[in-house]
Amino acid sequence: MHPGGPMPRINKTVVLALLIATSSIFLLFQLYYYRQYVSKNGLHALTGKGYLAGKEAQWHLVKKFLSLAHKFSLPVFLVDKASLSLLSQDAVLLKDSQLKEPHCTFLCTNRDFITFGLLGNLWKYDASLLEAAEERGLELLEIRGKDPRLVSMDDLMGSEIPLHLLFRFNSRLVHVVVLYERSGNYLWHGPLRLKPSMDHTFAPFRKLDFGRYAGAYDRPELILSTLDGLDVRIPKNFSRFLKENSNSRFLECRYREAAAFYQLYPDDTSPEAMDFRMKAKSLLHLAARVLTELQVPFWLSSGTCLGWFRQCNIIPYSKDVDLGIWIKDYRHDITQAFQKAGLPLKHKFGKIEDSLELSFQGLDVKLDIFFFYEDGDIVWNGGTQAKSGKKFKYVFPRFSLCWTELLELKVRVPCETLDYVMANYGPDWNVPVKAWDWKSSPPNVQENGVWPIKEWDDVIQVF
Repeated sequence: MHPGGPMPRINKTVVLALLIATSSIFLLFQLYYYRQYVSKNGLHALTGKGYLAGKEAQWHLVKKFLSLAHKFSLPVFLVDKASLSLLSQDAVLLKDSQLKEPHCTFLCTNRDFITFGLLGNLWKYDASLLEAAEERGLELLEIRGKDPRLVSMDDLMGSEIPLHLLFRFNSRLVHVVVLYERSGNYLWHGPLRLKPSMDHTFAPFRKLDFGRYAGAYDRPELILSTLDGLDVRIPKNFSRFLKENSNSRFLECRYREAAAFYQLYPDDTSPEAMDFRMKAKSLLHLAARVLTELQVPFWLSSGTCLGWFRQCNIIPYSKDVDLGIWIKDYRHDITQAFQKAGLPLKHKFGKIEDSLELSFQGLDVKLDIFFFYEDGDIVWNGGTQAKSGKKFKYVFPRFSLCWTELLELKVRVPCETLDYVMANYGPDWNVPVKAWDWKSSPPNVQENGVWPIKEWDDVIQVF
């Protein structure tokens, strides 16, 4: 037999086959070990590249979600606090622009979730969204709640609408907050409340940016941006959006209690009452426009606050509109701005350091603005009797501010409304009182001395 015959060729083939089989077994073992390690310790347990793998997983989830949003024409935009905060940091933007290789800076934070807003009025609900999400390997949890736009004193039931959508992939989450336009021309989202039958471990619910309370926002102008290689809509003024987010809590009008109130005390629907409410609404809208342009935050105070809290409306026999402003937000051009808007100054009592109060004359309706002073555990506003120079002080427990809607206007009220109303009107606040003396009726009024006569020209000005 020739030494160069077929025998050596067979040996080469066997050797080659053995090498391939050994390599395959070794690769399979490596893959098995990697999967076991990652499932036990998580992507972030790996060093260096492992963290990138974690970021990569987040990026792929966002990409999956955005492709789903594109397919179903979901009008989504980025509202994630961590991502938008990074966008507002020039140093991060500069560092990001200098990186050459693919990376994920803005959409991949150190959190396991990212949040998008969805414009509910521009979205047509499609039940096949769930199926399409599952096809992409995404689990979907939908949370519904009552539609406040349809709830009223005539219909306390309302219908249910989607409030939050949660897309999950391998313990990572995209939280979609549905924002609906309300009659006051603002965006509203509902609270995130799980029904008992729902999976309470589906997401880190306590860590989510949105959903602890209902919230209200001005409609932001959106721009299309490219973040980490993905096309994403973001608020054009994202710094303002972030600022709004920190003070966005919304309180719904208490329709059920208001309906019960009107059962006991039927509403005044006389032409005079209807005329007053129409003029009060117009005055409130005008005052809001003036103060918003001046960037002076305000809230419903005194009888106007009581009307909202007790009966979801203006009290027809109150004869004025009452607003509160922190003295730290006072501006010297407030009076000029109101006069320019057609509201002449009726009186000015007190001074910036003490008991300041402004009153403007609307069309048969007065606008009273009370300035509030902080003093330890309490806050207070002042009152002055013009004929005697007597000073009065109205004391309230400290409070924070929330948004609400009154007469088709997004306005602030004290979040701790019951405490505020109880301080001003006592335990019988739910009983109408038409004979009210501002100097003696409020339970929180205190005498506060007398203005020195030499100061009267400055601190008691009646026009």
